[in-house]
Amino acid sequence: MHKEESKISCTTFQKQEAGIKDLTDKINGAKGVQEKAGFAEEIEKEVDVLLSCPDYESQSLDCKNCHFIANLRKKTADLIIKAKKLT
Repeated sequence: MHKEESKISCTTFQKQEAGIKDLTDKINGAKGVQEKAGFAEEIEKEVDVLLSCPDYESQSLDCKNCHFIANLRKKTADLIIKAKKLT
């Protein structure tokens, strides 16, 4: 399957994206829920940087897409962390 590179032209997004992708790979390779939740908590911190970006412009399509992606990732990380609490 072909992966498309992100098209969001923002240095903050590009910087955070690299770290988030690395953490996502670690989650996918982790064996237990506890380990996955640890990486998910790190993803939340990375995503919070995007959601609190001082350069956010509500009219910018890049900013809107960045926040949309960041919110999805935050929700996914929250689910993983909630799964840890259930174990």
